[in-house]
Amino acid sequence: MTSAPDLIQPTWQRLDPHACQLGESPFWHPQEQALYWVDISGRQVLRMDDGVLQTWDMPSEPGCIAPARNGGLVIALRHGIFRARQWGGALTHVATLPYDADTVRANDGKCDALGRFWVGTVDETKTQRAAALYTVDARASGAAPHITHQFGGALTGNGMGFSPDNTVAYWADTPQHRIYAWDFDLPTNTLAAHRHFAQFEPKPAGWQFNDNGYGGRPDGAAVDVQGNYWVAMYEGARLCQFAPDGRLLAQYAAPSQCPTMPCFGGADLQTLYLTTVRHGRSDAELARYPDSGCVFAMRAPLPGLPVNSFAD
Repeated sequence: MTSAPDLIQPTWQRLDPHACQLGESPFWHPQEQALYWVDISGRQVLRMDDGVLQTWDMPSEPGCIAPARNGGLVIALRHGIFRARQWGGALTHVATLPYDADTVRANDGKCDALGRFWVGTVDETKTQRAAALYTVDARASGAAPHITHQFGGALTGNGMGFSPDNTVAYWADTPQHRIYAWDFDLPTNTLAAHRHFAQFEPKPAGWQFNDNGYGGRPDGAAVDVQGNYWVAMYEGARLCQFAPDGRLLAQYAAPSQCPTMPCFGGADLQTLYLTTVRHGRSDAELARYPDSGCVFAMRAPLPGLPVNSFAD
């Protein structure tokens, strides 16, 4: 049996002292050369543009965001999918996903290469397996967006990603400690050959943040130009890089016990940004990781894929 690679200790730089309650969904905007992300619990969308941090309050929790081809953003809020044509502008309703917003909300997601918005959800009851994966296709002019239920029966949808050739789609169910993969047909928006891409050991009973032996569970993810899948391991204080065949290639120590999602950015897409969590973490954990909730950056060994934009 092949042993896991040694934990790499990279040099992380804190992007800004602002700490989110629950940082998520970062992406690098190629035209603006700016980093965007959300604070789910804090109900904000954030942008770092030329070293200046900007925040934008939302009416409910923003689970994920993506740039739009015609400018602005698409935003998955708890109570629906919305478009903003400009930063701080009006929110226009696009679609409502078929779930009970009292107990389910939007979570991790991103767009595919044709501009469909893939949105995973989280079951806040933690028992009903009401989380699912949806696609929102708004490309048909004058018609209502088409919503496709891609997968269900989950607890917390995370880790959305696509291979460089758009033939494989990835998704994770965080509490199940499991990453899925499918064969993906981009033109028809269909998934096939559902399989387990990676499975992690469950969280031990009575676990504390400084206990050894628990590697965390899969949260948000990004894919590099070679098709490697990079996933933040929540409560595992690490970031894992998997080969397309599922081999663990490398693991990097994170600057927080609870990293949430990486993305590739910078002019050459070789800066890896990482969002983290502060809300609900213990005093002891925050003493060890005082910048929890901040966004961090490190130099990646190779570039990532550029962000896909929403088409409408």
